Amino acid sequence: MKPLSPWQRAWQRFRSNRRGYWSLWVFGVLFALSLCAEVLSNDKPLVVHYQGQYYFPILKTYPETLFGGDFETEADYNDPYIVDKISQGKNWALYPLNRYSFNSINYFADSPNPAPPSRHNLFGTDDRGRDVLARLIYGFRISVLFAMALTLVGTLIGILAGALQGYFGGRFDLLFQRFTEVWGSMPELYLLIIFSAIFQPSITLLLVLLSLFGWLGLADYVRAEFLRGRNLDYVKAARALGVSNRAIMLRHLLPNSMTPVITFLPFRVSGAILALTSLDFLGLGVPPSTPSLGELLAQGKDNIEAWWLSLTTFTVLVGTLMLLIFVGEALREAMDTRRG
Repeated sequence: MKPLSPWQRAWQRFRSNRRGYWSLWVFGVLFALSLCAEVLSNDKPLVVHYQGQYYFPILKTYPETLFGGDFETEADYNDPYIVDKISQGKNWALYPLNRYSFNSINYFADSPNPAPPSRHNLFGTDDRGRDVLARLIYGFRISVLFAMALTLVGTLIGILAGALQGYFGGRFDLLFQRFTEVWGSMPELYLLIIFSAIFQPSITLLLVLLSLFGWLGLADYVRAEFLRGRNLDYVKAARALGVSNRAIMLRHLLPNSMTPVITFLPFRVSGAILALTSLDFLGLGVPPSTPSLGELLAQGKDNIEAWWLSLTTFTVLVGTLMLLIFVGEALREAMDTRRG
C-alpha cells in the first residue's frame, strides 16, 4: 500500500473532526447559494411568457406598457396590476423564491415600516420598507467576499514581510521590526474615521485601509518559521550549491512555513466579517444603500420594537462565525503533526 503524503494525512485528520468537516460543507453551501442571490431573491421574474412571447426581466429591462401598463418606465413586477396582467389567460411568470431584491421596497405592505414578518416578507421589512430576508442574503454575500479578499491580501503581504524578515535576519530584521511596532501602534479606528470623512465610503476604500494593518499578526508567525528554517542543514546545503535566495525561500522554506498560514485562515475570515459588520454598525463602512449585516444591526438598535431586525441578523452573523470557528479548530488539529 502506497504511504500517504503529509497533506493526505492532514486531510484525513480534518475529515475525522466531523464538526469541522460538516461546518465546512454547510458554510460552502450557504456561500454558493449567496452567489446566486439574484436568482433566489429578486423583484424581477426569471421568465415571463406573455402573449406567446418569452421575456427575461432578470437579464433585460422591459417597460410597463409591454405588459399592458400605462407608463414607459420599467415594470414593477410586484404591482398587483402588472401581476394580474401577466397572469391572465395563458400568460405566466416564473418568480424567484423570494420576490424582493435588497433595494426593492414593498409599497403594498399591510403594516407600517418596519413591518413584522408576514406571508409576503418572511423576515419582515426594515424601516424603509425593504425586505429583510433579501438584505440578509445579499449582505451575507458581500461580507464573505469582502472577508475573503481582505484575508487574501493580508495573507500575501504577511507572508512576504515575514519571509523577508526571517530569511535575511540581522539588521534588516531589526529595522523592519521597529517599523512594524510603530505601524501597529497607529490608531486604526481614527484613521478610518478620518478617511471616511475625506473620501466617499466604499468597499474598495475599506479593503485598502484594513489591508494596511491586516498583515501584522501573520507576519510574526511566518518570520518565526523562516528564522527557524534558515539555519537548517538542507538550507545551508542549497545555499552552498549556489541556489538563489528566491528559490530557497519559495521551494524549501515557504512550504514548511505554511502551517500557521493555513491554520489561521478561517479565523482571519471570521475576523474580517466581524470588522466589516462593526464598521457598518458605526456608519464607517459601506455606503448606506449597500446591503450590510452591520446596517441591519444598527436599524435593530434604533427600532427596539422591531425584534425581527436584530434577531435574524444576529442569528446569521453568529451562525457564520461559529461555522468558521469550527472549521478553524478542525484545521488546526489537522495540521498538528503530533496527531496520528
